[in-house]
Amino acid sequence: MTDTLRPESVIQRQLDAYNAHDLDGWLATYAPDAQQFEYPATLLADGIDAIRERARSRFAEPNLHAHLRQRTVMGNMVIDYEDVVRTFPGEGPAASS
Repeated sequence: MTDTLRPESVIQRQLDAYNAHDLDGWLATYAPDAQQFEYPATLLADGIDAIRERARSRFAEPNLHAHLRQRTVMGNMVIDYEDVVRTFPGEGPAASS
């Protein structure tokens, strides 16, 4: 497996694109038929076009940033613990982890 296909390399490209506010670069790390869910099983977006629409306003936020606190890699599974800063409609910057 090449370094660019290793799961942690894909996730790092995703994090870098997120922090660069590069929506197209971020989406390039997803499969065309990817889905987003709210835990445990509520479908939020079905397919890359739906994910793009959900993410468009977030990527326009001027203070959008994710700080990686810890990364765990187990085979093809990558778990990132991040502190995320973003602006919610009608509010100032907010941080979450």
